[in-house]
Amino acid sequence: MTAIEKAKFGIAGLDKITEGGLARGRLYLLEGSPGTGKTTIATQFLIEGAAVGEPCLYITLSETEDEFRAGAESHGWNLDGIDIFELLPPEELLDEDQQQSLLYSSDLELGETTKRIFEAFERVKPMRVVVDSLSEIMLLAQSPLRYRRQILALKHNFARNGATVLMLDDLTADQNDRTMHSIAHGVIHLDELSPDYGSERRRARIIKYRGQKYRGGYHDFVIGAGGVRVFPRLVSSEHRTTFDRALVTTGSTELNALLGGGIERGSSVLILGPAGTGKSVLALTFIATAVARGECAAMFVFDEELGLLFNRALGLGIDLRAMVDAGQLIIQQFDAAELSPGEFSEHVRRSVETYNAQTVVIDSVNGFQAAMPQEQELILHMHELLQYLNRQGTTTFLTVAQHGLVGDMKTPVDVTYLADTVILLRYFEALGQVRRAMSIIKKRTGPHENTIREYVIDTRGITLGAPLTGFHGVLRGVPSLVNEAGVPLLDVED
Repeated sequence: MTAIEKAKFGIAGLDKITEGGLARGRLYLLEGSPGTGKTTIATQFLIEGAAVGEPCLYITLSETEDEFRAGAESHGWNLDGIDIFELLPPEELLDEDQQQSLLYSSDLELGETTKRIFEAFERVKPMRVVVDSLSEIMLLAQSPLRYRRQILALKHNFARNGATVLMLDDLTADQNDRTMHSIAHGVIHLDELSPDYGSERRRARIIKYRGQKYRGGYHDFVIGAGGVRVFPRLVSSEHRTTFDRALVTTGSTELNALLGGGIERGSSVLILGPAGTGKSVLALTFIATAVARGECAAMFVFDEELGLLFNRALGLGIDLRAMVDAGQLIIQQFDAAELSPGEFSEHVRRSVETYNAQTVVIDSVNGFQAAMPQEQELILHMHELLQYLNRQGTTTFLTVAQHGLVGDMKTPVDVTYLADTVILLRYFEALGQVRRAMSIIKKRTGPHENTIREYVIDTRGITLGAPLTGFHGVLRGVPSLVNEAGVPLLDVED
């Protein structure tokens, strides 16, 4: 099968979901409401063409050349090699003395508009063309039949000369009209979502691409200085690797015993417990042992300011700053209100594929959930992300803060079934003191202790003690003393 030559967008993520860009010599539709980034993407498409020496033509019916250049300048772009054709109504059609009485002015304007587009095309003979936007042509056409005929005329003229054409539609004229969907070789739709709090979130989806493979579904993207960045939807099945699933141990003999010898490389671990039980501290312990083994680790923080985290870790004997300076730790703090799940997945992927992080900590899933409007989507995103990390041989640690302190606990989102190992942290009261207990309630990859161990947090970090054998009901928070037969001897509350 002969490979089809494609025109790249110059946007890495968009080129990936279109499997290399747009097949040359065809007409495409880029649609979306105002503000979704159509002009920005189209400009990057032309800049990429100019960079490889292709003649490029930008035809604007909706904004002036000065406005277009100002937008490009805000991104620091050079428009050399791009011919800009500002298509305004001819002066004679705006002159009241020249108004026609027997013909509708729209008939003259549409014919004149099409003629001038053809003239600009013949003058430049471009290989890439952008028409911005179709709404003006639709308004001039006034009827679906005339609109379709004009678009077909433009399409055939462009096709004869082998140009790759990107037409923009802001969906303001008639959102129910799907004329371009049937005419275009491919259709890319842009969405903008406005959450109750936080910045807007944008998504792209390929609706149609004739005879070409592409990545379906929604893909998050952002517009920032330098243009659009697209984050292709993560598909874990595309990232299978082979690695040794050996046990990864910690520096604590007691913790290793509780875990049944350690944690299998490439598995996921959920650390579950109420606020203050030491979930982040336990995660930091796993990072410290990974770095001590000579590995690279990555930590993604949603809930804590990095300066405070560094100082707190230093008080536990873990120097995160030294690890970062040595290139052994990648640590990033995210604002959930400003983050899309696709962008987060991209950061995690970069830590693994670029920096070879073999241990990844996400602290916490609660913060990640805040970036997601629907829990079901969170589960699907987390599932793909964990599967991807598993197939890369990366050991992943997730923390989830439960609601409540003792007694019945409520988990804001249940991801226990996704994790291979679940570590449960609890408060309990004994002899007038509030203590902490740790247990393993699930481990897919091997045996583990069924005991409950008390632990303390001090300047040495987390230190585990022997299994608690003299108590009953520790996980409920208010245990009872029992004898060797398990019979209660003393109610601690009494």
